[in-house]
Amino acid sequence: MNDEAPIPPPAAALPDGRLFREVTGAFATGVTVVTTVADGVDHAMTVNSFSSVSLDPPLVMFCAERTGRFHAAVLAAGFWAVSVLGTGHREASDWFAAPGRPLDDQLDGWPTVRGAETGAPLLAGALAALECRTRQVHEAGDHSIVVGQVLSLDLPDPDAEPLVFHRGGYRALDR
Repeated sequence: MNDEAPIPPPAAALPDGRLFREVTGAFATGVTVVTTVADGVDHAMTVNSFSSVSLDPPLVMFCAERTGRFHAAVLAAGFWAVSVLGTGHREASDWFAAPGRPLDDQLDGWPTVRGAETGAPLLAGALAALECRTRQVHEAGDHSIVVGQVLSLDLPDPDAEPLVFHRGGYRALDR
């Protein structure tokens, strides 16, 4: 068996970035807001690259852009919380996805509760909520994959309709 990594294709052979976004955008995802507290400051970011990883132990993951300020904050803190958003949180999703929004008081106007395990803010009325401790971080291109051990779980509003993102926009589920 050859232990050497395969040689990557030349840059000209890499997929077109616009087409890549279109193709990966065909995969419908739920929408979350991941939060943390670093040096007494709340940080938040909209994330649709969230997934369960393992049942035993309970692990989840999300991806964070390595050049974003949230990346540095969540790695420094070592813990984080996830609010799984319902359709009533669409404006919050847009706000926490906006690059360059003010860091100070960015959670003002959004009702939150503090997680009992981490102290990280969770959006009130979320479909589901998790608190996690960072267990592993893997570099992957321009992002990091942050894997967390689940410390607590909650279903604040399990009957709410989930906020779904597909092909560059929010969608409703047919029931």
